[in-house]
Amino acid sequence: MTTTTPAEPKSVLPDATSLPAAQQPEWPDATALASVVEQLATYPPLVFAGECDDLRDRMAAAAAGEAFVLQGGDCAETFVSATADNIRDRVKTILQMAAVLTYGASVPVVKIGRMAGQYAKPRSSTSETREGVTLPAYRGDMVNDFEFTPESRTPDPQRLITGYHAAASTLNLVRAFTQGGFADLRYVHEWNRGFVANSANARYEGLARDIDKAMKFMAACGADFEAMRATEFWSAHEALLLDYERPMTRVDSRTGDLYDTSGHFVWIGERTRQLDGAHLDFVSRIRNPIGMKVSDKAQPDELRRVIDLLDPNREPGRLTLITRMGAGTIRDALPPVIEAVQSTGAVVTWICDPMHGNTFESTTGYKTRRFDDVVNEVEGFFEAHRAMGSVPGGIHVELTGNDVTECLGGATEINDEDLNKRYESVCDPRLNHQQSLELAFLVAEMLSRD
Repeated sequence: MTTTTPAEPKSVLPDATSLPAAQQPEWPDATALASVVEQLATYPPLVFAGECDDLRDRMAAAAAGEAFVLQGGDCAETFVSATADNIRDRVKTILQMAAVLTYGASVPVVKIGRMAGQYAKPRSSTSETREGVTLPAYRGDMVNDFEFTPESRTPDPQRLITGYHAAASTLNLVRAFTQGGFADLRYVHEWNRGFVANSANARYEGLARDIDKAMKFMAACGADFEAMRATEFWSAHEALLLDYERPMTRVDSRTGDLYDTSGHFVWIGERTRQLDGAHLDFVSRIRNPIGMKVSDKAQPDELRRVIDLLDPNREPGRLTLITRMGAGTIRDALPPVIEAVQSTGAVVTWICDPMHGNTFESTTGYKTRRFDDVVNEVEGFFEAHRAMGSVPGGIHVELTGNDVTECLGGATEINDEDLNKRYESVCDPRLNHQQSLELAFLVAEMLSRD
């Protein structure tokens, strides 16, 4: 007679060291880290299980073509930028984009901010060298500081605590903005009218006029605009630092399920999606809606195994695949990926990240992206899904509400010589406010054609 060890229940997190975890900091003081992790585990949740369940329903609607997802925000949030003005401007940009996309898609837009947790970034190298001096790479404010000194670049676990408080403050203000009248559809529409009044954006005047007519029609029909003064707004970030995500994971008293209460939606990046790794194991155990980045290097068999791990019950809204393939690659690379996923029977939500596959170094030495490449990748995303009979469910964009000069092109025609004027990102280049709105108008045109 043989005996088998029962499988570990998914409502339990394994020991933190039981699986290899990529892209984790080399904390210099294990005792200090343990103290911080213990402290985080006592802090109140930042989001609640019921909210995560609601978002899972919204993502299921997007998977069926009954909603469209807009994820947007900073590449890497910084503690110093967690100000009322910066948070307001990012929320405002996403609300403006969502209003335009809602009209283009004729379905609700699920608004998700890369906010209140996007304080850590994976890096291609563990170190950085400048003028013969080598120091640890900057891994985001939740790990170390961008300043190039030994003290600043040494990973400090106390920054996990600072990150929690910055996330809490950000979420408090986001909730105030989106529930207290700032998100009133009438205000958002007026902001967009200001955008198209700029002569550089004149080509979008027709669409803005159509939206204006729709608003007047709604008013004439007695639409309850007071009910439109508030909106749902969800928080999301990459689940990268397991020393933060694990202590923020709690058992729901209603169901006994685990939820990562650091954000409504978390995703796994390209560098941490190893099948035998700690990151995929972690998200397989939580009930949040979850995502995974997928590049043109993804193998069909690997994807099928990932889906079996992350979405064994084939639950709509559970799993989102965020494709990041590059404008010149997506039309050839995406269809086989879609076909592999379709063969599993999973109903995933497909979202296009048109940013990460289009990054290059400019002639002036800045990491940048071309606006036309971003638009081209979204177009390729729609074309591939149309050809495969699947649903293009949303876009995932690195953006800011400020007038930075980090990405080339757009109606305002930022060129190489402009990049140094306001290049403020500590990691990857973001679309500025004007470029973000322009992208929304262009995607709305794509949606209205489908």
